[in-house]
Amino acid sequence: MVKTVQAIINGQTYNLTFNGESGKWETTITAPSKSSYSQDDHYYPVTVKATDDAGNITEKNDTDSLLGESLKLKVVEKNPPQISVTYPTNGAYIGSATPQIQWTVTDDDSGVNPDTISLTIDSNGAITEGIQKTPTEGGYNCTYTPPSTLGDGAHVINFNAQDYDGNSAQVQTVSFTIDTVPPVLTLSSPSDNLVTNNAECVVSGTTNDVTSSPVTVTIKLNNGEAEQVTAQENGEFTKTVTLTEGVNTIVVTATDSSGKSSEVSRTVTLNTSAPVITEVSIVPNPVDAGQTFIISVTVTDKD
Repeated sequence: MVKTVQAIINGQTYNLTFNGESGKWETTITAPSKSSYSQDDHYYPVTVKATDDAGNITEKNDTDSLLGESLKLKVVEKNPPQISVTYPTNGAYIGSATPQIQWTVTDDDSGVNPDTISLTIDSNGAITEGIQKTPTEGGYNCTYTPPSTLGDGAHVINFNAQDYDGNSAQVQTVSFTIDTVPPVLTLSSPSDNLVTNNAECVVSGTTNDVTSSPVTVTIKLNNGEAEQVTAQENGEFTKTVTLTEGVNTIVVTATDSSGKSSEVSRTVTLNTSAPVITEVSIVPNPVDAGQTFIISVTVTDKD
């Protein structure tokens, strides 16, 4: 007569109870907390052991030719992989038309199935080829560089992956803008090589960028710090700088959201010293009425 029946799973022994209605030895067991995919052959081997009153023992396990398949416990996880996008970030402006896209896919149980890692760019089909997948703890660090340039303007990337138990990650979406063209910058004042006796110099102009306005404008006078100037919605800007005596260099820089910049320089000379008259001669002097004479003046000026 059978005395005991036991099941050994994942190092734990469970005692089964005889069910008079079904005629079977049964028990309810909580499955291991981890997927069986990480186990050898992707299942937990089960051993059943029956002992009778005389002490005779029969054991069956996953290697048994008749019952082996029914003694392979497959446990699947329900948690999907996690996707974390490194570059580009959502809302970013990028100055390269072939950006290196970077992201990480991880799963702490059955593991990320690398064959399912994919991305789509805009409305194109899923991309699985050309993705570099470097193993990291729990998954893969991934990079992908588009083989052809992306046009200036808005783009959307969707990232996806599955684990070995077939769970799909929540799709991660990143929207970004490519801008490879620097902003247009035009100065209306001052004119280049201007010479003036007014130390207050008005710097004005217009700037715009079709893809990534608004544009940041800075004005730098000589070796001073570049100071930011507010550009209006129509791109116009103006700022008054104070010149120093002599030659001044004014550098205006316009930078768009992707980091592309345009630069215009002006040279302005400030001369506040009036000319000096050092000598005057009239020849002949006196002069006869109605006759001509020559007047000569010697004048010096520092510039």
